[in-house]
Formats: sequence, structure tokens, C-alpha cells
Amino acid sequence: MTKLKIYTYPHPILKKHAEPVEKVDDDIRRLMDDMLETMYQAVGVGLAAPQVGVSKRILVIDYEREEDKPGKPLYFVNPEIVWFSDERVIGSEGCLSVPGQHADVERYAAIRVKYLDYFGKPQELLADDFLAIVLQHEIDHLDGILYIDHLSRLKRNMLIKKMQTHPSSD
Repeated sequence: MTKLKIYTYPHPILKKHAEPVEKVDDDIRRLMDDMLETMYQAVGVGLAAPQVGVSKRILVIDYEREEDKPGKPLYFVNPEIVWFSDERVIGSEGCLSVPGQHADVERYAAIRVKYLDYFGKPQELLADDFLAIVLQHEIDHLDGILYIDHLSRLKRNMLIKKMQTHPSSD
């Protein structure tokens, strides 16, 4: 597996709407494996293809991992939210593409997602709690949206200024 470069704000690929995947083949699976390895090395819980410079609707998540041990990696190709709860939650979010920063973001408490799995089989997942938040965050990446885009202009500008004055040591 190959560790990929993680693109950071304000790289233009992060604002681009990712293209659907036509077919899940060995190249797509290799990309997902590399994305997972990259995410583990960066100590993240989710990673979308645009974050590694690939404008495809692909994301990987492993929110149950502990320290250096993988948990249950999840692979999503062409994910689409088909239902969301009325209830909303607010949680602190960070992002590998906005290093060293965190902010409170409001999200749906539960969602249902349709997607293709690692082998290209159609799946549907009802997610709540932390998984629902991670999925919404990562699916946003596929639409060119960063979590900082959910903040007020004032908060977003303060966070960006802080990031520019105190860059991450990546």
C-alpha cells in the first residue's frame, strides 16, 4: 500500500464536486486501500478521495480503531444520503485537510446512506451518533464542502487566520 499526500485548505481540489465512479474495479480498490493506509498514518477516522487529490466519489471510514489496530474499515463508493432525521446534534469536528483546527458543527443525528461497497455491491446503511457525523463530514468533501463552510463567516475567518499563523507541522 502507498501513503498518499493529503491536500490541505485552500487547495482548489477540496472545493470541487467529485465525479461518480463508473465501476468498482481493482484500481478503485487499490485507491481505497491506499486511502485507508493514509488515513491510519494521519490518525484520522475518515478520508475522502478529493483529500488525496482524486476527484472521485469515494470515502473510507474506520471510527472503531484503537491506537495502532484497525477497527472495522468501511468503504463507500458513490455514497448518497437518502434520509436524515429531524433531530440535529452539535459536535466538535476537525479535518485532515484543515490541520490543527476544530470547531462545533451542527449535523443530522441520524442518516441513511446508499452506496457501493468495496466489491461494487449496492448497500444501504442507517447511521447515527458518531458514524452519522463522520459520514456527513466525508460526503461533504465529495461535494466540495469543508466543515469550516458550515461555520459563520466570523468563526470561519478566525479559524483560517489561526491556521495561517500557526500552520501544522505536517
